[in-house]
Amino acid sequence: MKCIIGLGNPGKKYDKTKHNMGFMTIDKLMEHYDQTQMKKDFDAEYCKFKVDGETVFLVKPLTFMNDSGRAVRMLKGYFQIQDDEIMVIQDDLDMPIGKIRIRSKGSAGGHNGIKSIISAVGTKDFKRIKIGIQHPQRQTVVNWVLTPFSKDDAPAAFNGIDNAAAACVDWVDGANFNQLMNKYN
Repeated sequence: MKCIIGLGNPGKKYDKTKHNMGFMTIDKLMEHYDQTQMKKDFDAEYCKFKVDGETVFLVKPLTFMNDSGRAVRMLKGYFQIQDDEIMVIQDDLDMPIGKIRIRSKGSAGGHNGIKSIISAVGTKDFKRIKIGIQHPQRQTVVNWVLTPFSKDDAPAAFNGIDNAAAACVDWVDGANFNQLMNKYN
């Protein structure tokens, strides 16, 4: 089983904001796997399908970023998803726009969505793909993460989404985690 969880905030207002890099990556994966509909349950939108006999989940928590763990805990419990079957896609302020970094586990690093998941599921031992959104120069962090990318930054941001989605596809296709880190980090 593979469960790919993209972090973000629900609603049109947040669609293309920096904090929704995870949601945008899930959208890209939906296209790749020809999935057109998501179910709403467990405080999330999700779809479940098979790739070469393996169950795959694509998930968008609908609890807003800071409470993402609640949806993850419910899905994990109901479908009996193991920690090593989870990949979370998040934005990262400490990386250049569009750069991705893949990690096998780790702390929240100040990311409230990750803090919520760690608290709700009781472990830091889940995989992550971080997509850089860069630290703001003059804006507050809250204003920065809740605004769309500028025209100049959008190409790098969308390249990061493409690379994160490609890494997820490789993972679903059976690449081991060291291969992913060597290829994409």
